[in-house]
Amino acid sequence: MITFASKMEKKEEVRRKNKVVYGVRRSSSISFFLILTAFIFFSSCSATRDLSDNELMLDKVKVVADGKYKDINTYQLKNYVRQKGNARWFSSMKIPLGVYAMAGKDSSWINRTLRQMGEAPVVYDTLLARQTCEDLQMALQNKGYLDAEVELHVDKKKHKKIDAIYLLRPGQPYTVNTYTTDIRDSVIAELLKDRKTLLHEGMQFNAETMASERSQISSYLQDRGYFRFHKEYVTYHAQKDAAHHHVALTQVLHPYQVGDEVLRDTLHSQYGIRKVSYGSGLADDSVIHLRQRVLEENTFLKAGGLYSASDLQNTYNHFGRLGAVRYTNISFEQVPDTTLLDAMIQVQTNKPSTISFQPEGTNTAGDFGAAASLTYQNRNLFRGSETFSVQLRGAYEAIKGLEGYSNQDYIEYSLESRLSFPRFIFPFLSRDVRRRITATSELTLLYDSQDRPEFHRRVLSAGWHYQWRPQNRHHSYNFDLIDLNYVFMPWISETFRKEYLDNTTNSNAILRYNYQNLFIMRMGFGYSFNTGKMALKTHLETAGNLLDVCARSFGGQRNALGQYKVFDIAYAQYVKADFEFTRQLAGGKNDQLVFHFGLGVAYPYGNSDVLPFEKRYFSGGANSVRGWSVRSLGPGSYKDKDGKINFITQTGDMKLDLNLEYRMKLFWKFSGALFADAGNIWTLRDYKDQPGGQLTLDSLINDLAVSYGLGLRLNFDYFILRFDLGMKAINPAFETENEAHYPLIHPDFGRDLAFHFAVGLPF
Repeated sequence: MITFASKMEKKEEVRRKNKVVYGVRRSSSISFFLILTAFIFFSSCSATRDLSDNELMLDKVKVVADGKYKDINTYQLKNYVRQKGNARWFSSMKIPLGVYAMAGKDSSWINRTLRQMGEAPVVYDTLLARQTCEDLQMALQNKGYLDAEVELHVDKKKHKKIDAIYLLRPGQPYTVNTYTTDIRDSVIAELLKDRKTLLHEGMQFNAETMASERSQISSYLQDRGYFRFHKEYVTYHAQKDAAHHHVALTQVLHPYQVGDEVLRDTLHSQYGIRKVSYGSGLADDSVIHLRQRVLEENTFLKAGGLYSASDLQNTYNHFGRLGAVRYTNISFEQVPDTTLLDAMIQVQTNKPSTISFQPEGTNTAGDFGAAASLTYQNRNLFRGSETFSVQLRGAYEAIKGLEGYSNQDYIEYSLESRLSFPRFIFPFLSRDVRRRITATSELTLLYDSQDRPEFHRRVLSAGWHYQWRPQNRHHSYNFDLIDLNYVFMPWISETFRKEYLDNTTNSNAILRYNYQNLFIMRMGFGYSFNTGKMALKTHLETAGNLLDVCARSFGGQRNALGQYKVFDIAYAQYVKADFEFTRQLAGGKNDQLVFHFGLGVAYPYGNSDVLPFEKRYFSGGANSVRGWSVRSLGPGSYKDKDGKINFITQTGDMKLDLNLEYRMKLFWKFSGALFADAGNIWTLRDYKDQPGGQLTLDSLINDLAVSYGLGLRLNFDYFILRFDLGMKAINPAFETENEAHYPLIHPDFGRDLAFHFAVGLPF
């Protein structure tokens, strides 16, 4: 959506009027926060006043390894510590303990509240310390340090405080000298003969690897018909050679045992599927509101084939992703005196149709308004779990402060329709390929109407999109086969045209381009990979190439600027690529250090000299360089001279983001963050209305903006509310060398502080 000049003009005017006032308020708020933090910090020093004479507060806990063994990961071993000190914000300040210490001894409301919000001092427990030593020793032994020892050292300090230091003496690791298998089932022995194993001679003895091998053998056999096999049938015998630090390891696979009173060994049985049937699990078991073909396409258990645990899980996964399905249960019944199973798949479906109404309030640059949407959704349109939705949305806003316009209201209404199929709808794809991936095919249609005092704008769009994910859940893909957008301006007021578009002193080509009728026909492909600790996301799209080939081949018409036209409208032609990489560098459950890198490049060519506004990049804001407000940074060293159209001039063809953020759990649902950001946007062409905005090798480093700050997050599991305070550190668009180029050295809260509110994490 385009941000309009009138709103930006009012925002800039309000900002200029209130600059000094905001600076005072922000400075006062920061001072108050620092005073409060210092008070709580010193209050924590008195947290031991209520401890008895024989009690000590556990202050710090350290896990250190003997200097000879640098390969021991003490950070991971801290998870075995049973008692840790009080929580420290950002690994330094015991704010929750300080809050608790502020409470008095009586049971007044304020004291109860402070105790609930804070954290009581952790009283050192010798039993938990001894158990921690045993757990750490066991953890080291499981990693192959069979002679490991753990020593506990305590350091008593002033004010009834104590530090606990666990010193690890791992000793020399043991290696597997000989490895043999004892498989007491001849059929399974033949099956496992060519299977790759995790265990081998010469490896370091490791109980975790041995446990993984047990699980893999169990999964391997369960996928080949062994319905009743489980990992407890696999055990190990280990013979320790202390003199040479060797272990003789034997893996034993036990036979199946049958009999009521006297057990006897026998071979494990392979089970096959005799038949697969479907039911609803209700009184009328035949009522399932899904077509038989849909049921069969999502079922991977095959009648006449062997039982497979993977096929069972895939069946659950595919039924679970169907929007029409509320509940799925799969049970097996053994046919008497045989090794055959009857599979019963019970499927209960949701109510197909829902209607929802959602009102909302709006406030844009001080202009208050209201909006409402009415949505109808059918999650089983053709009895194949197809999702069809229609949304009607309307919005109204009373605009203040405009002069020279007959109307002072903003009215928007839109109609959007989506039809989603839970499968790949594409010719020439085999049934086997369709079943191996989890796919969605979607058709979208949208009509949007915006009536402003300055102009009227209409948007028509249609698209056909695919999303799919293979059985490896870390990968996902999306493909926009075709996406059509027709943007037209049926009416522009004379005042707006005179002041902005036809003004001879205003030569901004980007501004004029985005108030003309425009047609975009694009195609895009995206790929993402996410493991939880590392995420990669890429997207590539192009527009106008097919239209350009047709226009040039068949002699299409051109406009006065030499551009080819479709439906008497010049079409956009560009290529755009985006890349994002996020990785957790360190940390665990309660604290993480996260790095993010983002790069985007878009280039107009052929039929376009300027990118459409929606495809241009902007910098600053809650998800970028947080020392700047949204759309207020760049391009390059460009400094905005006219706040009326900065939504156009402060955009670019390339974007770079570098972010480092330390996240720390505080208390209850609150978390904190410290961050540093760097980045900017640039133009690839030299536009005279954006001096200093073009990217050059010499200016790349000098144009990087840097900011730092802290944040507070409120995590409600389903969503996260985020509050970030960012400060400019290096400003490439500086005015004077001493005042604005390095705000890190010469900070000014009124000038350099930016506040952001957002939903979700920035990356």
